[in-house]
Amino acid sequence: MTEHYSQPASQAAGEEAVRQSSTCELPGGTATVPSFRPSVPPSVQVCGGGGSEGAEGTSARLGAGPLREMAGSCALLAVLAVLLAASAQHLQREASFTISLRAADNVTVTIKLKPGFLPVCLIRVKSGPRFELKIRPGETVTFTFTCNTPEKYLMMEIQKNIDCVSGPCPFGDVHLYPPGLPRLNRTFIWDVKASTKAGLELKFSAPLRQIQPGEMCPDLVSYNINSCIDTATVNIGTFCRNGSVSRVKLLGGVIMSLHLPWNLTVTTSGFNIANRSSIKRLCIIESILKGESSIMLMSPNYPLGFPEDELMTWQFVVPSNMRASVFFHDYSLSNCERKEERVEYYIPGSVSNPEVFKLSDSQPANIAGSFNLSLQGCDQDAQNPGILRLLFQVVVQHPQIDENVTHLIDLSKERNMTVTIHFEEWPRRSPLVSEPMCLICKDPRTCDRVLTLASGAAYKISFLCKDLSRLRITAEKGISCVGLRWCDSKTYSLSVPKTITQLPVQLHKFIWKLTAPELINIEITSPSLKLRQHLPEQNCNTSYSYSIASATPETEMNVGIFCPGGAIEKIQLRNNVTISLKTFGKGFVNESNNQDLKMSFVPHIKDECTFTVSPDSKAKTYLQTPNSLYGLPPYISISWYIIVPSKQVARLGFSTDRMGIACETGRAYVNIKEQMPGAEETVRREDELLPQPRNMHHNFWVNVSNCKPVDPMQLNLKFWVTFVEKQIARGL
Repeated sequence: MTEHYSQPASQAAGEEAVRQSSTCELPGGTATVPSFRPSVPPSVQVCGGGGSEGAEGTSARLGAGPLREMAGSCALLAVLAVLLAASAQHLQREASFTISLRAADNVTVTIKLKPGFLPVCLIRVKSGPRFELKIRPGETVTFTFTCNTPEKYLMMEIQKNIDCVSGPCPFGDVHLYPPGLPRLNRTFIWDVKASTKAGLELKFSAPLRQIQPGEMCPDLVSYNINSCIDTATVNIGTFCRNGSVSRVKLLGGVIMSLHLPWNLTVTTSGFNIANRSSIKRLCIIESILKGESSIMLMSPNYPLGFPEDELMTWQFVVPSNMRASVFFHDYSLSNCERKEERVEYYIPGSVSNPEVFKLSDSQPANIAGSFNLSLQGCDQDAQNPGILRLLFQVVVQHPQIDENVTHLIDLSKERNMTVTIHFEEWPRRSPLVSEPMCLICKDPRTCDRVLTLASGAAYKISFLCKDLSRLRITAEKGISCVGLRWCDSKTYSLSVPKTITQLPVQLHKFIWKLTAPELINIEITSPSLKLRQHLPEQNCNTSYSYSIASATPETEMNVGIFCPGGAIEKIQLRNNVTISLKTFGKGFVNESNNQDLKMSFVPHIKDECTFTVSPDSKAKTYLQTPNSLYGLPPYISISWYIIVPSKQVARLGFSTDRMGIACETGRAYVNIKEQMPGAEETVRREDELLPQPRNMHHNFWVNVSNCKPVDPMQLNLKFWVTFVEKQIARGL
């Protein structure tokens, strides 16, 4: 192919545009409109041919509306003609290209519009402008473009057909031919026909990285590999440069595509073709992993179905001093009539090669050195085949210094308990592929990023992780009562077992789920530490806190957040209860030794929730109605029993002067009453002012009962209690 430049006169360009034009009759004159026959669709010709009627005759025949529409279209075409002529006049230098193809090379070159682009830029040959130009083997064609930025609108495909069945196969490096093509987006396609008895092998000079459908390569250079067996085509995958895939062996023929952007100069294809014996499977993909790395791979046709009853293999070359782990991120199974879909591993040194796994199993981890992974399909149900697909990750890392250090988690004496070790943001998100790998192992080869252990057994675990601070523990324990006769006298300790606190991983959360039948309620106590309600006026400053919630099928109520070191001795709740201990920092390991939270099952109580409070005589204690975020649920009644020391007087006050709600149905009340014979009860409705601060000489009750508030009003009531000596109180 040769390239030369000419200096066409602008006048000649204008005359050529006029020669390839027709006139359009418009009110007040005619316009010259380009007419690129025969390439322009016939529908464009509606404006062609002036006729003798003129504007008035046309108006009489078609009416004013159609005339205006036709006139507008013709005006647009006239403007396009002027712009085209002006563009031709402004081309100071027009590039001319000549492509000459040898018949023996069996190469076809096609230049065409990019999908979705209008014919703003065309290919000009001797016979005139064209939308598409196809140059076949043995042809020589000279052409130019009608614009000076053809790369914006046009693309090029160069296809070479190679017959390795009836003739010799051109093994060795694959060259980019012909050289010196115009600077357009190029797709080189090699269609190689081969027998299934002698598979083809593609070797890449620089390893590739497989990408998912819709993903783009950073440098816009991509390879696409399709396998051809008889008339069936299977998409093996799309690959970018800079990866680990070094070879792909295929059964039968192959269609190999290389996509190059217009502004990138590439002189070699980056791969060669070699002939090998039949591989007796769809394909073999070899991946060479060097140093610590992580790669993603997927089954052919992903995310569509892997071909029925096919077998393929990935070969992973891993340095002998490294460890590899496999993780399945996305998979689905087809509906099998015969056989079973599975993955098989060949691991050197294994006593059970091949090791067979279901796709739903945890896959092998901490594999020493190179290994193979095969995917086997099945005979599918013809009526409902389903889809077999697989997206997986292989992670290679150095052996960890403490991988042989085991930690005992003894859950043999526990009941209804699970312990999950996970990365810190689980389950809200999955870790990125690029993030350092942290694995938890039940045995040297059974490792995962998340490990859940059930009660009733003891486990020896190890960690493959450089930074254990990224790991967390979440545990859950269920405590239930089927009848008060069986659990009335039992007191359960709600403390974190030592087997968990002794692990080198931070406890994130420990959850107790307490369930009881109707008419049996739950009592939570903290005899020595007592509980503090977490409020803006009295923040928790401990290394852990408890979130307490009660729930029925109809109502869920967040009782509040509490921490040790307060005034609440006891909380009684009518419904099933969930208590979540959450830790903050490493101080919990030491503070956990003093946990004294306990629970028991008690007979039915009157209110939804009752607090027993013994305030510190030297501090101001704040208390708030539950469910502060959404307001106290409708028709719920909450009580506080405040204990007043014999030599002191309590002073009770509310943080606001009103409840702050209006009732849609029912009434809301605040009731205050000292526990003494003949004591008067103070009652306030939602439409009344709350009591002013007052002295309470005896233990007393504060009760809040809700109505159904008018939306969006919420009942959130807060009050405080302080103490003074009785002698001082007399002077108040």
